[in-house]
Amino acid sequence: MIPVFLWLLIGRDNPAAAGWLLLTIGWTDWIDGYLARRLSQVSEIGKFLDPLADRIAVATAVIAGWATGILPSSFAALLIIRESIVAVGALVLALRTRGKLEVRYLGKLATFLLYGAIPAFYVAAGDVLPGLFEPLAWVAGIVGLILYYWVGVLYAIDIRRALATSRQG
Repeated sequence: MIPVFLWLLIGRDNPAAAGWLLLTIGWTDWIDGYLARRLSQVSEIGKFLDPLADRIAVATAVIAGWATGILPSSFAALLIIRESIVAVGALVLALRTRGKLEVRYLGKLATFLLYGAIPAFYVAAGDVLPGLFEPLAWVAGIVGLILYYWVGVLYAIDIRRALATSRQG
């Protein structure tokens, strides 16, 4: 759906529709994960592809939002910086230990809040109830960023421990 999102945003100049599509992508992703766990349909390929697809969708939405002025620069920059740091750490962990970061509940909560904030900025930019969606975007975005960075610190601790354990073993 990423090409459709970009077409709505850039080709149709309809940030509200792009925002609603992002929200739909986020909700269907959550429902898919919930059902996979609930119905015991979790697979190793799914554990790899789902977070990858999430990162690609969020990166596209953040970069496009930053480039079009829909997302505040500071918000977009903080998301990109944190995501880049954690991605490099996860890559180092994978290369040195063949291990991976275990997803944390707070990370899921932060992602949930950011999956709400980013589309809300888009919907507000489309003049669809900006008095409602823009404050909602800021509240969810600030709380989401705080949690996102806190979990980033926890991931850094996890990576450091895993690297130290692999050197000892």
